[in-house]
Amino acid sequence: MRNTRRGRVVKKPNDDGARIIIIAIMGVMFGYYIGVNFPFVAKTTLPSDIPLSSEETMTSSSEETMTIDESKAFEFASPEYIGIVTHATPRIYVPTNPRGAEPLPPGIVVPETDLYLRRLWGDPGEFGVHPNYSAWIFQDLKKKPKYLVAFTVGWGQRDVIDASVKKFSEDFQILLFHYDGRTTEWDRYEWSKQAIHVSVKGQTKWWYAKRFLHPDVVAPYEYIFIWDEDLGVEHFNGDRYIYLVKKYGLAISQPGLEPNKGLTWQMTKRRGDKEVHNFVEIMAPVFSREAWRCVWHIIQNDLVHGWGLDFALRRCVEPAHEKIGVVDSQWIVHQVITTLGGQVKYRNLYISFIVS
Repeated sequence: MRNTRRGRVVKKPNDDGARIIIIAIMGVMFGYYIGVNFPFVAKTTLPSDIPLSSEETMTSSSEETMTIDESKAFEFASPEYIGIVTHATPRIYVPTNPRGAEPLPPGIVVPETDLYLRRLWGDPGEFGVHPNYSAWIFQDLKKKPKYLVAFTVGWGQRDVIDASVKKFSEDFQILLFHYDGRTTEWDRYEWSKQAIHVSVKGQTKWWYAKRFLHPDVVAPYEYIFIWDEDLGVEHFNGDRYIYLVKKYGLAISQPGLEPNKGLTWQMTKRRGDKEVHNFVEIMAPVFSREAWRCVWHIIQNDLVHGWGLDFALRRCVEPAHEKIGVVDSQWIVHQVITTLGGQVKYRNLYISFIVS
């Protein structure tokens, strides 16, 4: 008899479930690795009503352009945003930033500056004790001046300038424009060590003002004085002058001029029966921060002496007859000492001689 054996079929275990588990574990580990090394992935919704720059509209679809407003500034001022542009960090365009700074996060944009003197060491915000132990102060900047006084000077008028500077308190920052190139000699005056010195030979105050008093540079100062060097100030006090300017709401002003000497316009002559009257010329003007932002733009780059500028000042304030005035109770004397003017006269004579 023949034995017939049926072969038993042994099935292999199903590996699909194990494979799925292994893939899932690997996916979790990979996700954890990505999360640790790239902690932020931006998810951005573009506002439909804000146009993008022409450069950004031409970028490839792989790059994401984001327009944000200033209310989101703090979110984009952290270090991981600065200097890093990846596919995970969208390009920024902020139309409200100053021109040229649109690609920057608004939280790091500083559009204005100042003329405050700074230390070369230490933390700018470090506190210290006043020498008489009366108060805590900032070591880097003990006092922020409220007003700026700019003189265009030569060493020959040092006594006049010294007398003028002493009429201004610590609330006033002194700035000297040196047209004769002599600056170190002024260190004999104690106040000069805290003053700002700018030296360019043979230029007038409007040349300096256009180049060194940009509105964004002098923005911290409430009022800007731009004065000649030959002014007698026996009857002038800086703090009292500021009080009267604020009292009458003057955006452009000047002290009254002693009527016996150095008058260009009779309208600027001091009137003994008033505190203030209208009109301002270019000898000793004082501008509010807002008015100077306008006046700076009407100063031409080739303007030398500034003649005629006084007639254009009214365009920068409204109403002019209320915002422009002469402070009669604080008056000065124009001493008519031509130092820089004398240099110009002799130079012109020399040029005429060569040409002839």
